[in-house]
Amino acid sequence: MRKIILMMSLSLDGFMEGPNREIDWHLVDDELHRHFNEESRKMGAFLDGRVTYELMADFWPTADTDPSSTEPMVEFAGIWRDMPKFVFSRTLERADWNTTIVRDVVVEDIMALKAQPGGDLALGGADLAATFMRHDLIDEYHLYVHPVVIGRGKPLFQPSDRRIDLRLAETRTFGNGVVLLRYEVPRDQ
Repeated sequence: MRKIILMMSLSLDGFMEGPNREIDWHLVDDELHRHFNEESRKMGAFLDGRVTYELMADFWPTADTDPSSTEPMVEFAGIWRDMPKFVFSRTLERADWNTTIVRDVVVEDIMALKAQPGGDLALGGADLAATFMRHDLIDEYHLYVHPVVIGRGKPLFQPSDRRIDLRLAETRTFGNGVVLLRYEVPRDQ
């Protein structure tokens, strides 16, 4: 069965974006971007909330035509365009670039998607992640901690009454100071 993997960058103080949705503090250099490309290429689909999808759709479809784009950016533009995408939104009217709109997180539908053949499913967006956490649908957390304290913004982890025990599976430090913490959710085999 495929896994659902939350892949998210966050500040040391736990925010995934600043108070005005800024992510200019993300330290994505070529080394880290190549890593993102390698991980993304293995996926079977991207699962995103509306805000994350719209941010991606505003930039990546044509990023490879921008002369200022780096080689890893050009590569990711192709990965993003070609990857099947599911955007969870009750308001989005249409979506392009190999995208299916899903109105609600229905556990049975997500489990059926996980049971399909193919690569794992990359989850993006804090609100969507919170819903998936509530339903115990996330199998791995790939957290990219950037060496910055931004003070305020949107936290990745929202208050919850649910405890989630995790097992550390990997750590990796990148040259720019970003640290990957890869956690698995222990499942009864």
